[in-house]
Amino acid sequence: MIRAQRAAAARIAAVAAVAAFVASTPAAAGAIAGKVTFPGKAPDPRPITITKDETVCGRTPLVDESLVVGAGGGVKNALVRILDAQGAPPLPAPTPNVAIDQNGCRFVPRVRIVPVGAPLDIVNSDGILHNIHTWSKDNPSFNRAQPKFKKVLTETFRKPEIFRISCDVHSWMNGWIVVAADAHNVLTDESGRFTLKDVPAGGYTVEFWHERLGRETRTVTVSATGSATVDLAFKAPPE
Repeated sequence: MIRAQRAAAARIAAVAAVAAFVASTPAAAGAIAGKVTFPGKAPDPRPITITKDETVCGRTPLVDESLVVGAGGGVKNALVRILDAQGAPPLPAPTPNVAIDQNGCRFVPRVRIVPVGAPLDIVNSDGILHNIHTWSKDNPSFNRAQPKFKKVLTETFRKPEIFRISCDVHSWMNGWIVVAADAHNVLTDESGRFTLKDVPAGGYTVEFWHERLGRETRTVTVSATGSATVDLAFKAPPE
């Protein structure tokens, strides 16, 4: 009798151990990949007329980079993110800090993703006066001079948001900051392609954002360890 009770208790303990292991094991994750494109022929980049600090800003001809379309119609610098992700992996603060550079009187890169609460270095590689102006609403905005001797300004943003950054000295200088709460925020590359990694199985709403082409959403289902594909062709912007 006692031996049978011990055997039953051992079986129960084994089942409980297996259940605990399964519960503690992360769900298998897949990926969402795709391509963002522009319909038809993309407009030619508009040349920028340099009106200040020509010796620095005019070293290389500048063009409007608000819409960059590559071979095959791929759109660069479109933000792709999951709106309703549960348990998305965090976007850790990198070392060294995330940076956006004022180089050649343009923001490099044009669009920069920074984790919530992580420092962002705003670099002045031009060696001239710039004036940083952020157009945020959910985070405190600022309007601050960055003279040539102030090579780096460091700021931190506490809330997820997409906002424009500009230079009040050089009116053509514009960029964008994406303050992201998790790792399911990526930018398209030169060919318009993207991959969202470590996405657990399930159904999701994927948002596409572009500074000139606006926002659109698509729904997608990801299978465990599988890869789902979602492509988007933005509508052409008004002339």
